[in-house]
Amino acid sequence: MSMSSVHAFFKYTTTYSYGYPRRGQRIVTANPRYSWKCESHRRLPAPLQSNFSESVLMLQSVKKIKSECFVLLILLRKKGTSLFLLLLHLMVVVSSSYLVPFANAVLYSPDTKVPRTGELALRRAIPANPKMKAAQDSLEDISYLLRIPQRKPYATMEADVKKALKMAVEEKDSFVGNLKDREDVSKLYTSFVDTNKKLIQYIKEKDADRVSVGLSNALDTLAELEILQAPGLSFLLPTQYKEYPRFTGRGVVELTIEKSGGSTFFPASGGEAKNVAKLKVVVDGYSAPLTAGNFVKLVIDGAYDGIGVKCTDQAVVSDNENKDTGYSVPIEVMPSGEFEPLYKTTLSIQDGELPVLPLSVYGALAMAHNPVSEEYSSPSQFFFYLYDKRNAGLGGLSFDEGQFSVFGYVIGGKDVLSQIKSGDVIQSAKIVEGLDHLIIPTTN
Repeated sequence: MSMSSVHAFFKYTTTYSYGYPRRGQRIVTANPRYSWKCESHRRLPAPLQSNFSESVLMLQSVKKIKSECFVLLILLRKKGTSLFLLLLHLMVVVSSSYLVPFANAVLYSPDTKVPRTGELALRRAIPANPKMKAAQDSLEDISYLLRIPQRKPYATMEADVKKALKMAVEEKDSFVGNLKDREDVSKLYTSFVDTNKKLIQYIKEKDADRVSVGLSNALDTLAELEILQAPGLSFLLPTQYKEYPRFTGRGVVELTIEKSGGSTFFPASGGEAKNVAKLKVVVDGYSAPLTAGNFVKLVIDGAYDGIGVKCTDQAVVSDNENKDTGYSVPIEVMPSGEFEPLYKTTLSIQDGELPVLPLSVYGALAMAHNPVSEEYSSPSQFFFYLYDKRNAGLGGLSFDEGQFSVFGYVIGGKDVLSQIKSGDVIQSAKIVEGLDHLIIPTTN
């Protein structure tokens, strides 16, 4: 390869971006040194696109390798230069300037930062005070560090736990608030502190399995404390929607699904096959109060009892789109980092907007679109999303991410979802926890 051909190749590679940012948009990566500003709209073909963080790291690496290749070409012209040394030099360059930044890109890409379970998404959506959220963020960082194969950064994990523990001890009032005299709150707080102390010991022993279990227990306990202190809605609803039913907290809805045609459900944990199965769903009013309120009201009105379902490869949908029930609720999506939902608008994932309650989770509960207007959800038709990473886009995100009003997740009976078929029936739907959070405005 001639010097001119090498230069031409790298000129093409480093000129085009591997994403589609807007002109003038500053892309910030995990490493500030790799932040850059987009100056053009030029774009590689779709198969070569990647997420923004990875693309910036790739461009920086390519530039380094480009300069090293020029050095190699010059050395090759010199007689007596060892080919072995040249290859060794190239390997060192590639490993140091390309592979290491990509490890960082994996840890900070949307694929790792977007919650992949309903439990994690619901925990992040709790409107807790800043001190509790800081402790939660510190502990959740450990879950990403545990994904690093082989030599895990246990020292960093220990520092994260100590940081959370220090906040819990020194800022106790922030963790127990006005509920410090309640026995259940006191027990939860003591359990959280003790669990973190045990977690430090597991980390010192470098026992990844026990660290994972201890971390899960600590985060679950913290979430319980957060919910007990949650003030309900932390924002004011727009005036035009104050006549709608709203849900100001968390609730649990239980759906009983009946098989049609004499077939049965097979429990994943073993046991007797039955023609009915139950789904346990947590409904979140913190992030989608209007959507959750409309759904819960329909549940207590019995609107879903006896309704059939129909299935696609990616969803289980209630077969009631023609039913004239429920409120015509606008699309309701709360962006990550914001304090109130957006109405009548969807999110642009390409611009880095992500919802607090993502659709890209197996068992996500969302309302279908209104067939009349794209700005509104269906008054009553809902669906369970069967997320499959094989059908997802960049960063493992669904192609429909940010386009629907997500308001809950299946937390019990996930194995049942894949067994539900078109023609099966919702025998009953009832709210078993949190009914007191439903507010139905009185009409004059």
